[in-house]
Amino acid sequence: MAENVNIFLPSRAPLTLAVLVLPHASILEVASVLDPMRAANRHLGEEAYRWRVVSPDGRPVPLTCGIELPSAGPLASAEGADVLMVIVGYRQAEVATRPFLQALRRMAPRFRLIAGVDAGAWVMARAGLLDGYRATVHWEDLEDFAAAFPQMECLPDRYVIDRNRVTVGGAAPAQDLMLHLIASRHGAPLARQVAASFLTTQRAGHEPQVAPPQRDPRLDGRVAEAIARMEARIDDPEPMARIARAVGLSPRRMESLFHQYLGESPGAYAMGLRLQAARRLVTDTRHPLAEVALRTGFSSPSTLSRAFSRRFGVPPSALRRGQGPANAAFSSRPR
Repeated sequence: MAENVNIFLPSRAPLTLAVLVLPHASILEVASVLDPMRAANRHLGEEAYRWRVVSPDGRPVPLTCGIELPSAGPLASAEGADVLMVIVGYRQAEVATRPFLQALRRMAPRFRLIAGVDAGAWVMARAGLLDGYRATVHWEDLEDFAAAFPQMECLPDRYVIDRNRVTVGGAAPAQDLMLHLIASRHGAPLARQVAASFLTTQRAGHEPQVAPPQRDPRLDGRVAEAIARMEARIDDPEPMARIARAVGLSPRRMESLFHQYLGESPGAYAMGLRLQAARRLVTDTRHPLAEVALRTGFSSPSTLSRAFSRRFGVPPSALRRGQGPANAAFSSRPR
């Protein structure tokens, strides 16, 4: 059994990670975990971070981009590592089988820390490894995740560290976490060097996963504020006139600014936000269409279906069944 020692403390001792990658994960999430460690070793001139990639059955892992990631062995070969990092993307309910979850639960006490990236939080929660912990998950899944596991506290953060459990929202937050780990063990200057290697900067775990539109320097601030209000009210859209008043514009001026910066009217932009949200719910969940309509501000499934068909060329029911050309553009993300 591993000693429960905080890995986020200054240390020169080598740290070993077993990176467990499940089928249909993203290569970007894998790279966001591995490459910061590689860069840290290069800058340090020593092997301070060691890792091995494993898979549930020891076979190469098919990733969402179409390539296969080599594996050093099955889950059992992760034993001996300090940290188990679980990277999961799409179709976790399919690839994380009951025997796999049981094996993961049995092995959990052997690691100093277990972390889940993206849908890795779902897998950890299903294995009973997040009961009584604070956790996060990819922003698209926050509401469903919180409802599915009321025994834990769900936060909208980029990553959450709670004792010997870590959960991470996705690829960019995974890089943030690894930079935090490097800074904690070897100092902030090294973390800055690693970040500079990838022309990026480190963000804190408590920051939101999706940057608010106010940060976009390309937009007029009033347009950004209007967009923020639209995004906050997907399920209960505000009238455009009310949004215009709230951001200090006349409806005509807001219309002009939206056309200038975004090439469409405020109403069309807001409808696009709602339909994109509806498409995610249709392809990524099994919620009834009545609930999808309710969550995206449509008065009924038929109203949603008409707007959806005009936008995507097929009704939501056909897209869910995998019919129509629009479906080719999406990967199913059922949790």
